[in-house]
Amino acid sequence: MRETDASDPARGISPVSVTRRTVLIGLGATTLAGAGTGAYALGIEPMRLAVTRYRLRPLGPWPEGLRLRIVALSDIHACEPWMSAGRIEGIVAAANALKGDLTVLLGDYVSGMNLVTRYVDAAEWGPVLGRLQAPLGTYAILGNHDWWEDRSAQARGGGPTIAGEALRRNGIRVLQNEALPLPVRGHEVWLAGLGDQIAFVPSARKRARPRIGVDDLPGTLAQIPEGAPAILLAHEPDIFPQVPPRITLTLSGHTHGGQVRLFGYAPVVPSRYRNRFAYGHVREQADLIVSGGLGMSIAPVRLGIPPEIVVIDLGDAGIATH
Repeated sequence: MRETDASDPARGISPVSVTRRTVLIGLGATTLAGAGTGAYALGIEPMRLAVTRYRLRPLGPWPEGLRLRIVALSDIHACEPWMSAGRIEGIVAAANALKGDLTVLLGDYVSGMNLVTRYVDAAEWGPVLGRLQAPLGTYAILGNHDWWEDRSAQARGGGPTIAGEALRRNGIRVLQNEALPLPVRGHEVWLAGLGDQIAFVPSARKRARPRIGVDDLPGTLAQIPEGAPAILLAHEPDIFPQVPPRITLTLSGHTHGGQVRLFGYAPVVPSRYRNRFAYGHVREQADLIVSGGLGMSIAPVRLGIPPEIVVIDLGDAGIATH
């Protein structure tokens, strides 16, 4: 387990005379390096676990002197061999050891790819996540794959979802366009969870719904008193430009940091904003933190963005460190 990630600086290359021999040696080295990198991206980095820490004095409303530690898990994508129930148990134990005041789950519990040896059922991963512990409780939102992989919910054009019911059965409150107050050391901090913004695949949307999402940002924020400190959970970070400055912090997942990330840049990001909200701390009209997540979707590869548990210490001095 690592607590920080840093890229090595690029090394300079001295000029040499170019001959057929040096070209062939170079091609061979490139091939070997590519094979080694591929093996690492497929078999090593996806199985690592980092703890990424942020210390944040937010722009938005926050009581002077109040501190709150949030432990965030995102994009588990349960499947074998990449994210077995046993591996989730280890992640839960590591999360509990971080002693958060509050634990949040940011969506995508089910597998999002076909290259698996076995799908891990909600009846297996649900009880494991139910072992998460925090004084203020564990709260969750759903992600797009929790909807996309649920054929019954797609056909109905609405919930409940298998993933959501598994979380509820195991004592985890699932928030969908809902906000509630939490008592934090003599203060009231609001926690809001947004419905997924791309819950329905196009074929299901045409049959059952006029729009692709189940999100209601105005309705969710209307439940929060003006001027109250508030944390918003939103699986996809693309909603962030619509989040008003009165929201203290938005927490998102979904992007996996691009899943391949080199020198702070991801070539492919599942976001209309591409690298703007791909990963990490973003400060614009308010504060956003995007988790790189724990599992993988589409392809079983991670490079330059190892699986991570995110810890946010709100109210600490500084902007953000990780």
